[in-house]
Amino acid sequence: MADSRFFMPPEWALHQATWLSWPHKLESWPGKFEPVPGVFVELAAWLSASEEVHINVLNEAMERSVQELFRKSPHEQLRRDRIFLHRIPTNDAWCRDHGPNYVFRHTGREVEKVIVNWEFNAWGGKYEPYDDDDAVPERIASLQHLPLVTPGMVLEGGAIDVNGNGLLLTTEACLLNPNRNPSLSREEIELRLGRYLGIEKILWLGEGIAGDDTDGHVDDMARFVDAQTVVIAVEDDPLDENYAALQENYIRLKGCIDQKGRPLTVLKLPMPAPLFYDGERLPASYANFYIANSVVLVPTYRCPQDGVAIELLQHCFPHRRVVGIDCSDLVWGLGAIHCVTREEPALP
Repeated sequence: MADSRFFMPPEWALHQATWLSWPHKLESWPGKFEPVPGVFVELAAWLSASEEVHINVLNEAMERSVQELFRKSPHEQLRRDRIFLHRIPTNDAWCRDHGPNYVFRHTGREVEKVIVNWEFNAWGGKYEPYDDDDAVPERIASLQHLPLVTPGMVLEGGAIDVNGNGLLLTTEACLLNPNRNPSLSREEIELRLGRYLGIEKILWLGEGIAGDDTDGHVDDMARFVDAQTVVIAVEDDPLDENYAALQENYIRLKGCIDQKGRPLTVLKLPMPAPLFYDGERLPASYANFYIANSVVLVPTYRCPQDGVAIELLQHCFPHRRVVGIDCSDLVWGLGAIHCVTREEPALP
């Protein structure tokens, strides 16, 4: 299934940069947009201490506004010299899903960085317009003078997670949903993931968490933390609406083996206390963390489970500083830290 020419590094591989798309769509956080830019400032500050940060902004006015926010920020980690703003318009802030999917392509003895231009249709056409979001990879490829390859398939970055050793995690609820690629079979989807990401085996989970408008992105449930280890969100309360789906996914994953027949190490990640806004269940999850060069940024939700999740992830990443970021406001937009970040790997 894998194409030896293409290889997608795991998130923990060395980064050149992290990409963000600055938030501006008030409807994504109805009645609660005001604190969201401040969360992005905090994210960018921690990330800038680790690597370059590249931010998509709509126009010159937004560029000046964002620069002023950074100028006024007292955050001690902030490295303004590592933050770069680009006038690349977006419809929304979810850069994980519309941003560039960088891979390496082997051409003889050379290795080059390539952007895979998956199609983006706003999670099955849920939110229009989405034409600017769909154009982001092409515009960044033009900006960076990088080759662009187009598989002809809808795929969001939050729908997949890779271990850098031939395995990919995803969910049936999302990738097999007819609102994404109705003309492609499961086997055809696997072939395209294999060809363009260098994947040898796909590990399929089932349903996503409550409140997730993406139809079940895997980055709210299960993530590789090294080539043989996966952390997976598990709900222990039988009365919680996430209990059955997450228990089933845990059992599935415990039964998975890699392409060489070896079992995976599976670690349970707690779920936060249920979080609601205006009576709506929000897709709060600790699995939506982001791995940067020197830090791991973990969403927190003002509950006792925050500390348990941070401690577990610090054990998984002993050589990185694990930092909790309060995402109680950010998640009202139905996403957290991983949803708004996109890594650009450094060439080996």
